Amino acid sequence: MSTAWIPGVVSVTFRDKSPEDVIRLAKANGLEAVEWSENAHIQPDDPEGAARIRRLTEEAGLKIAAYGSYYRVGEYGDQAEETFRRSLVSACALGADVIRVWAGVKASADADPEDRLRVARDAHMIASMAAEKGVRIAFEWHKNTLTDTNESAMQLLKDANHPNLYCLWQPTVALTPAQRVEGVQLLGDRLVNYHVYSWPDGKRGPLNAAEWKLYLDAAQCGGSHYALMEFVRDNTEEQFASDAKTLNDLIRNGGYYG
Repeated sequence: MSTAWIPGVVSVTFRDKSPEDVIRLAKANGLEAVEWSENAHIQPDDPEGAARIRRLTEEAGLKIAAYGSYYRVGEYGDQAEETFRRSLVSACALGADVIRVWAGVKASADADPEDRLRVARDAHMIASMAAEKGVRIAFEWHKNTLTDTNESAMQLLKDANHPNLYCLWQPTVALTPAQRVEGVQLLGDRLVNYHVYSWPDGKRGPLNAAEWKLYLDAAQCGGSHYALMEFVRDNTEEQFASDAKTLNDLIRNGGYYG
């Protein structure tokens, strides 16, 4: 199944910069989309602020890839619906059709059956809420959550049992390259976007094109998706420019663009 990728950036990469600066850097480096991050650039339940950033993004000719919330699935008890609603309000005003969420607060090895059931039930609930607005839910593929291994992530999707649940994948440091490729393949059409970075030996390094070719080749989700830069060495604009060139060269010259 052919999968195409559009290069972009996660705004939290430069959490201390203004939205205008994030847009400037994206444009200057040939990127085409932004995942706007909650708390860093858009607050929950702030439709006016989100609409302003949507306008700035679209006027610059960029696409909105997602709304990066920090909603921790299963952690809000009786306040879960209202807490998620606040993120959903901003996501809708932003014009995002994907909301990133976190799969709880425990590593899969530390989660008991009750923990897993609580996360799965909450995930089903917020997936239904988002579906009513035409928005997809994507779990962050991340350490110390229930998506920290391939097996746990796939079990969570099965347990939550909702067609509006997806994953936003990134290369978890604890997994080998072969395990990472396997995870991408297991996700199939549940893969929505990539967060793109290279952390050799658990430290931020220059973007590795050979590594990322493996992940782009492994994708089996079909259609067009976003490959979004996140985390650059030393948080510098210079490293960001270098990594953006690597990503653009890989996508455009490798036949992945679309």
